[in-house]
Amino acid sequence: MPLSNKFELVAFEWGVTTQTVRRDLAELCKAGLAMRTRGGARRMITSPVIAYEDRRLNQTEAKTCIADAAAALIPNGASLAINIGTTTEMVAEALRLHKDLTVISNNINMVPILRASRLKSLFLIGGAVRLSDGAIISSDAIKEISSYKFDFAVIGASSLDADGSILDFDQREVLVTRAILQNARKTILVADVSKFELSAPFKICDAKDLDYVILNAPPPATFENSLLGQSTTLIIAGETNAGTK
Repeated sequence: MPLSNKFELVAFEWGVTTQTVRRDLAELCKAGLAMRTRGGARRMITSPVIAYEDRRLNQTEAKTCIADAAAALIPNGASLAINIGTTTEMVAEALRLHKDLTVISNNINMVPILRASRLKSLFLIGGAVRLSDGAIISSDAIKEISSYKFDFAVIGASSLDADGSILDFDQREVLVTRAILQNARKTILVADVSKFELSAPFKICDAKDLDYVILNAPPPATFENSLLGQSTTLIIAGETNAGTK
């Protein structure tokens, strides 16, 4: 249905003018409560309401494709840091057959994932553990990360903004992730495009500041435009191959 017809339908159902519907939609988008899409708009989720264990079951096929594309960028013998997240955990799974990796993480779930792999070393960052997901996000963790220098940072995020912002719900987690990025030679973001439906308040970085952004489907045009002229490589992971832009 054309967008104009949808406005007319909503206006009829609510007994208001189409101008009112358009104005209210614009206000919702401006407030971060909705996002315009082709043919309409979509409600934004503004809180991390889905439990971590449940998030592991979401977008599993997309996360597998993303993880395989990320793992293909990392050679045997490399050192890397991996932050908390269900997609980054899938990357760790995809790296299990790599040889002689050195992995640093603030995610205690990396122990069962990588314990029987072919790693050279696995270092867990020390500090207080967030029991809801196994993240270590204390100030001690930030200091400890700063004592490392690794080849790759592999990070996930809670939310992606169409303007290119990479976002999270927890400011402490943002600070840890920034420390991981600052101490890496190459940086990789892994995320599925459902993250564009989420709105989080704290900014990790801009996509243009990263070396690689790996998604499972094309992002909004404004996000892709934010990377034009930058050194960031956008990878759209597919079931059997990955396309780069």
